[in-house]
Amino acid sequence: MSSHQVSGAIAYQEGQGSNQVHRWRAFAVLAVSFFMTVADLAIVNVALPTIGRKLHMPESSLQWVVTGYALTFGGFLLLGGRAADLLGRRRILMAGLAVFTASSLGCGLATADSFLIPMRFLQGLGAAIVLPAALSIVMNMFPEGAERNKALGVWGAIGASGAAVGVMAGGLLTRYVGWQYIFFLNVPIGAAALLLAPRVVPESRLATARRRYDPFGAVAVTGGLSLLVYAISTAPQVGWGTARTVTLLATSAALLAAFAVIETRVEAPLMPLRIFGSKTLAGANAVGVLLGGSFFAYIFIGTLYLQQVLGYSALKAGLAWLEMALISVAFAGLSQALVTRGLAKLVMAAGMAMIGGGILWSTQVPVHGHFWASLAGPFFIVGVGTPFAFIPVSIAALAGVAEHEAGLASGLINSSEQLGGAIGIAIASTIAATHASSLLRQGAAPAAALTSGFQRAFWACGAIGLAAVPVTYLLVRRNELATAVARTSQKPQPAPAGV
Repeated sequence: MSSHQVSGAIAYQEGQGSNQVHRWRAFAVLAVSFFMTVADLAIVNVALPTIGRKLHMPESSLQWVVTGYALTFGGFLLLGGRAADLLGRRRILMAGLAVFTASSLGCGLATADSFLIPMRFLQGLGAAIVLPAALSIVMNMFPEGAERNKALGVWGAIGASGAAVGVMAGGLLTRYVGWQYIFFLNVPIGAAALLLAPRVVPESRLATARRRYDPFGAVAVTGGLSLLVYAISTAPQVGWGTARTVTLLATSAALLAAFAVIETRVEAPLMPLRIFGSKTLAGANAVGVLLGGSFFAYIFIGTLYLQQVLGYSALKAGLAWLEMALISVAFAGLSQALVTRGLAKLVMAAGMAMIGGGILWSTQVPVHGHFWASLAGPFFIVGVGTPFAFIPVSIAALAGVAEHEAGLASGLINSSEQLGGAIGIAIASTIAATHASSLLRQGAAPAAALTSGFQRAFWACGAIGLAAVPVTYLLVRRNELATAVARTSQKPQPAPAGV
């Protein structure tokens, strides 16, 4: 697309004087970068007990190993996406990779929580910079239609399997080489991506005579999202009705409301509200919230059940998720093929139905359960559902988005999924802890109380997943989505020599 075809079109600068971008080679670098950020959401889950023992961390500090990452990751995604559009996507990608890699090294070298927790905050910031930049580069490298659908299909499969693979890798590394290596693993991978990015990844950014910024909008939305993640992540420990939680939620709501007002009045808004004129994009983000709220919370609660009730070690708990990861990868091709044939809306609804249904099956887990009898079935159903949900959601969230707003749309869908995950985990944790504590006060055995609490949490996670089915049918427009996913299905367009 040339700069005279669309106002604010994209200018591309390609290194080494070459006018040929090796898209799939670049895609591999971007996909690996994406996988690191997704896996790190879950990789610490099974290692938390070991980290707590080795660093002598109190329970109140241990939660920040997870919350610290989620806070900056969820809070800065939107800002990271818009910065990529304005300042150069490859440049921002490399800056994020540098922050993520350096902070991963810092996490592995930590000998006290006073150092580990700040490094996790920095890791989340790096991830928030990397993720929208990488996805927007993918969107701009591939022409809309079959080739882009294939790329986004692979991208969605990585997102679908990343959390399960992260838990599995966390268990293996913690058991055989030490908890530090769940962070050290990122260092060589991140360093390699940094070296390869300027060689194989094309640069792109918004080409305008003068780049305008929206500092007040940036402060309002980043502050509002960060406070929201912080409030819902800590609410299970301090209480949902406490003055602190209520104040934080109210302040977050005020900041986000101020952001909405600012965006209607500034000349160059951080997030033009007209982007929501596409009901499919709005619907995809709504489904993204529910997808994150059900899936990531299921991984979290399921891991607690494996370790605290069944007594699984970090290794065994990690390997238990291998089935789901393999199933997700195995069905990703089918999901992508069905989406390309114009069935994206049906695939999305089916995927969310399977995720919700599989989680509800997990409500039957017993106190003295066994993996093959109690969890293999639910894991299989959820494993099939994840690529059926993640892939069409990823495509729908970018359907019809202009190239110069690719970073914004990328940051928006990832913010939706991460915020959904934070909310889902907080709700599920609160339900599980409240019910288990009530049963313990009544004299129930600890294992029975925990199991009952986890069962109730699974009911909530399943309901969140199933709620996405009517949302899909109400908000996602078949015509809008079909236009995006099938534009080249009848008459394939040749890929351009350069992007």
